[in-house]
Amino acid sequence: MDDLKAKYLSQIADAADEAALEAIRVAAVGKKGEVALKMRELGKMTPEERQVMGPKLNALKDEINSALSAKKSALADAALDERLRSEWLDVTLPSRPTRRGSLHPISQVQEEITAIFAEMGFSVAEGPRIDTDWYNFDALNIPGHHPARAEMDTFYMHRDAGDNRPPHVLRTHTSPVQIRSMEKMGAPLRIICPGGVYRADYDQTHTPMFHQVEGLALDKDISMANLKWVLEEFCRSFFEIDDVELRFRASHFPFTEPSAEVDIRCSWDGGALKIGEGDDWMEILGSGMVHPKVIAAGGIDPDVYQGFAFGIGIDRLAMLKYGIPDLRAFFDSDLRWLRHYGFSALDLPTLHGGLSR
Repeated sequence: MDDLKAKYLSQIADAADEAALEAIRVAAVGKKGEVALKMRELGKMTPEERQVMGPKLNALKDEINSALSAKKSALADAALDERLRSEWLDVTLPSRPTRRGSLHPISQVQEEITAIFAEMGFSVAEGPRIDTDWYNFDALNIPGHHPARAEMDTFYMHRDAGDNRPPHVLRTHTSPVQIRSMEKMGAPLRIICPGGVYRADYDQTHTPMFHQVEGLALDKDISMANLKWVLEEFCRSFFEIDDVELRFRASHFPFTEPSAEVDIRCSWDGGALKIGEGDDWMEILGSGMVHPKVIAAGGIDPDVYQGFAFGIGIDRLAMLKYGIPDLRAFFDSDLRWLRHYGFSALDLPTLHGGLSR
């Protein structure tokens, strides 16, 4: 046993790394190691011999294990010292620049829109993206034969044969939120309804999912003049231009009467869009006075209350303001695009501090 002790303590002292140390452990005190084999011989000894040899073998095993543990700690300390020497760092140097998350242009523009209308007294209303066709169409005075209700334009949810529940759709606009808000809050009412909407269309300026913000104001004496002022003030604030000129063109929407599409004066100078100057006009939104049937569908008396409504494409506004050429890029999940067009998440848009800093 003295020879075993001297042999293995010498090997442990000379071990250069943890792999060599593990090999020594297996050879010495492993299940088939020399010390283990010696312990098996205890069964062949007399009781008197076992009383002498048993404690000696256990002491030898404990001494070898202690030496292995001490050497392992020494190797770990040496490795750490070497790592500290090789990975030396001057902590007085400036820190490395780190990438921060960027706010998507859609989120940024939605925050800008919310800030503007909040100053005018509008609150934000939200509703489900999957809704019944009653809220999405019928309550908005859209008849059953209207092209918007065709499956080529609207995403209908699947229904099993014999299912008599009302059809559900992916909402095609945020107007259902207006009906739900009228049912819940009554009148007078002043809300905007931002959110994602869905239509079966896909090209450079259309995607199957996009974002809208719709506004609704109800009271006893609201007129088209109020609508015109609200939209002019919004465009001045959003595009951050004092001289903005809007043109209202007669149109037709089932949920408003009279209805008007709104154009903004602009120019294309060298391919660059400039708002508020030039001789060109560009359509930016639809609007009008809320149809009495829509007010009644919301549970409000149309003989007492009237109001205006408007709808704006958030994605389109982002493209116009920040010069983004292709709507499809909004949904490509390209980090390079987001780093180029993204906004700091810490710079919240406010009218007094600036919308797009």
